[in-house]
Amino acid sequence: MAAPRPFFRKRASLFPPVIGCDEVGRGALCGPVVVCALWFEPEALPKGVLGRLDDSKRIDRAEREELYPVIARVSRVSFAARSARYIDIYNIRNATLQAMTQAVTRLEIDAPVRIDGIDVPRGISGDALAVVKGDGKVPQIAAASIMAKVLRDRLMAKLGLRHVHYRWDSNSGYGTAAHRQAIMAHGSTRHHRRSFGDLFSGLDGGQSLITEAAPNTQGLDGFEGIVNAV
Repeated sequence: MAAPRPFFRKRASLFPPVIGCDEVGRGALCGPVVVCALWFEPEALPKGVLGRLDDSKRIDRAEREELYPVIARVSRVSFAARSARYIDIYNIRNATLQAMTQAVTRLEIDAPVRIDGIDVPRGISGDALAVVKGDGKVPQIAAASIMAKVLRDRLMAKLGLRHVHYRWDSNSGYGTAAHRQAIMAHGSTRHHRRSFGDLFSGLDGGQSLITEAAPNTQGLDGFEGIVNAV
């Protein structure tokens, strides 16, 4: 039996209209980290929407895809991302926090900000709080988690058309056994994060992308840019 979802329509008044922010892809072996920031008033949501929100990992892919356009219609939504190379140069934490700042700033809404995790990016001022396991406590964070997950999965599936050995259409770049075996058999791609552990140390002479020129930090505004980032 599936665990109950954390938000209920009859409790909508308990959840204020805040900006929720969450990331997806932080632990993947390849591809970008994608952040969504969004705002809505829980009491104004159409019937049934609030009760379907949850951590994106607890919702299957088909339902996430269903929820994506629904959330988009009832929210103010903004995305930001950082590429695998950017992550290798500046590390995943800094890349994530910078993308969070960018996503929240793009909303141009004067509202409290609630961020999933333990960090508040320095670029976000005012009433901003980090919420541990926030996607089960703040509905806007849960919705942001779903939106970021769907977008990133779509991006990885598109990248997977060019690199079929790695099955990014099904694993989204995470370190499944099949993905790791494909790396060992076929080597890495420009989209793999060389700074993540020792998996890549024996490949391509062990050269690190950190030694290469840093990408333009603002060069990922269009999501075609994320897909094509080198």
